[in-house]
Amino acid sequence: MSKEKFERTKPHVNVGTIGHVDHGKTTLTAALTKVMASKFGGDVKAYDQ
Repeated sequence: MSKEKFERTKPHVNVGTIGHVDHGKTTLTAALTKVMASKFGGDVKAYDQ
């Protein structure tokens, strides 16, 4: 059984965050994910601590 060829139809972007502990990296990432998901579609997961 051969695998189907994967076709990229959406652009992919890798974003890295650098910062000191407890300076809001996870909060910023969660906020960006929520905005992008509501604008372009996708799944949002809660990052409550």
